[in-house]
Amino acid sequence: MSEGQENQDGESLREHDYESLPTTSSFVTHMIAGAVAGILEHAVMYPVDSVKTRMQSLQPDPKAQYRSVYDALYRMVRTEGLLTPLRGLNVTMLGAGPAHAVYFACYERVKYILSNVFQGGGNSHVANGAAGCVATVIHDAVMNPAEVVKQRMQVYNSPYQGLWDCVWRVGCAEGPAAFYRSYGTQLLMNVPFQSMHFVIYELFQEQLNPHRQYRPGSHILAGAGAGAISAAVTTPLDVCKTLLNTQEGVALGLDHNGNRYSHVTGLMGAVRTVYRFGGVAAFFKGLQARVIYHMPSTAIAWTVYEFFKHSLTEQQLETGGRTGSRD
Repeated sequence: MSEGQENQDGESLREHDYESLPTTSSFVTHMIAGAVAGILEHAVMYPVDSVKTRMQSLQPDPKAQYRSVYDALYRMVRTEGLLTPLRGLNVTMLGAGPAHAVYFACYERVKYILSNVFQGGGNSHVANGAAGCVATVIHDAVMNPAEVVKQRMQVYNSPYQGLWDCVWRVGCAEGPAAFYRSYGTQLLMNVPFQSMHFVIYELFQEQLNPHRQYRPGSHILAGAGAGAISAAVTTPLDVCKTLLNTQEGVALGLDHNGNRYSHVTGLMGAVRTVYRFGGVAAFFKGLQARVIYHMPSTAIAWTVYEFFKHSLTEQQLETGGRTGSRD
């Protein structure tokens, strides 16, 4: 093959329409890109996630009442140690990799199938939202046990010494069902969150990146906007999910008056408990931390995912092109 032809082929690969990449990317490509994106998303913003869990406490210890995200991080590090904001990070990494791998791979596949049904292969917001729903159900089934352990370790004065101590003690005291007690509530929160998130992301992409090419700036802005809006709207459900996961009073034993707590079960049980302890305002505890967490984390997830998807797909196309030229 001549040098001119090689240059022409390389140029055509670089100009390959980015929107068509999902149709040529393999399922494994999406899984690899999704796993890396999920791990980085959670790792980079994990300290803020720890703050969010604490700020959503219904009866915080006087030593764990914070004015802002910065105040919480400063006091956690100063009074409890440098690594305190990272408690539970290990279990999050164990869950985030496989959960995000199936999440993004499922989203891309279902979106591709439904887009052909609704829009003849074009961009369809119905397909985006439906794909987000399906991907979320699978993602949360994988991630929910890790979420329970993570949040139990994040609370102030957590009695658990580490990952396996928490798993063992929760399993023995509350049974295996404890790791899925919040699954229904998490789905009720995450299905609208992720559907809204995907639709908003695609809407931003239509405006910022109409030709659907790989452009990091558009992925960052679209991801940040989608994450912030979706997080703010679904905060009340997140407060309920946190209560179901941490079983705040049960985990710590007694309330400040020495009375023993009972388990909170189901969404309505969580709603009643949250309202009883703080009224309507309690449903928006941790709103600032939740938005601050999701803006950059969603931007990171989409940017890393799109980068790896683009890079891996171009590599596949170039390998295929070289193989074809030899034949």
